[in-house]
Amino acid sequence: MDKKIIVLLIVVAIIIPVILINYNEETKYVNQKPVVEILFPLSGETVSRLVTIRGIAHDPDGPNNLLEIELMIDNEWVFANGDYEWSYEWDAYQVENGTYTIKVRAFDGEDFSDIQEISLTIQNPVSVESDAHKWALFIVASNFPRDNESKLGNGPLNLAERMVSHFVQKFGYSTSNIILLFDDGFIRSDNGFGEPIESLQEYPHNYDITYGGATLENVKSSINYIINEANKFDNSEVFIWVSSHGLGDENRPITGGKLLENSAVFLWGGNLVTDKDLGNLLSGLRSRKTCVIVDACYSGGFADRTILDIKPFILLRSGIPDSGRVIITGASKFRVGWCSTTQGPVFSQLWFEGLASGEADGFKRGLLHTGRPTRLNLFKDGKVSVEEAFYYARYTLRKDDYYNDFKKMEPQISDQYPNSGIIRSSKGMILGE
Repeated sequence: MDKKIIVLLIVVAIIIPVILINYNEETKYVNQKPVVEILFPLSGETVSRLVTIRGIAHDPDGPNNLLEIELMIDNEWVFANGDYEWSYEWDAYQVENGTYTIKVRAFDGEDFSDIQEISLTIQNPVSVESDAHKWALFIVASNFPRDNESKLGNGPLNLAERMVSHFVQKFGYSTSNIILLFDDGFIRSDNGFGEPIESLQEYPHNYDITYGGATLENVKSSINYIINEANKFDNSEVFIWVSSHGLGDENRPITGGKLLENSAVFLWGGNLVTDKDLGNLLSGLRSRKTCVIVDACYSGGFADRTILDIKPFILLRSGIPDSGRVIITGASKFRVGWCSTTQGPVFSQLWFEGLASGEADGFKRGLLHTGRPTRLNLFKDGKVSVEEAFYYARYTLRKDDYYNDFKKMEPQISDQYPNSGIIRSSKGMILGE
């Protein structure tokens, strides 16, 4: 064979593999940009206070490549929760009214997606009607941790929605003054035990109130908002209801491990709020007509009570009870509470039943706050105070055989309405008046 041909073949044999190798190195992987989509709210909608923004995203290169979802709000990029199904709660309580552009992008470690955007109009009420100086906050943290045995289902949410309807229809509360915070702001399948379906803001409700997640940030901002608004008026009325898991030790049945500890409840994500934390949050509230109900295990410390109407050590007191306030808990500081996964916490069910039906009319304190009915119509005025509803619930827990399993809960009350100390009037707090 000709030497030139041999040399040419050798060169080709060497060069072609090199070319192919380089070609493969350059073309074997080309990253594709991820894709992001905003599902809620729709562009052009008017929103207020707490705004849940949610959407979906995917990466054409594979299901495990998405790293993060970012939103630009007020010229600042913030991270959303989740990736393929993502959400973000925008705290717009203090945002000036106007139109805002929300931008969203996804990142896969190499490239950002194309930016998607929506336009939203913030319309926060400047003030409320002169005859509607009433605010209500419902805080419900039920479905965590992931262990189903520890979840409370949607029962507390269902009870909160029933109470909202009653407050609007019977007590004259404006829907713009009612806030309901539940879990992470999402409804879940299987009565709360399954996967997220849609946000509370999308879910159909009887009334257009403010919905959001029961996160520490939302609780703080909601309480601060209510304080700022309620303090503008001398006749403001504030109602706060908390239903959650309480912190205690069931293996120590006498004290629940709370003898030298403060009562505390969990918010979504595992954040704890102690009774002192709530006392500090409410320290600036000047309303002389405030009712706070905390229905959770070992919650008596929120009312500065243990069992048998005994106050805890002074260093462990919450600071929540004050002149003009009625503070109620669904259980003693040393005892567990109970909750139905469909109807809500047992004590609050009875409290609301007595209030809404009128059955609690005439109920009095009794020995050690055990509660007792009256047989004299003289003590019935056709109205039910929050205190009468408390004594009705506690009496029912002790006397009705149906509730035999719940007798040890020992709900507690600190009644300083309308004044503190021994000069306190015997008049009860009537909501809505």
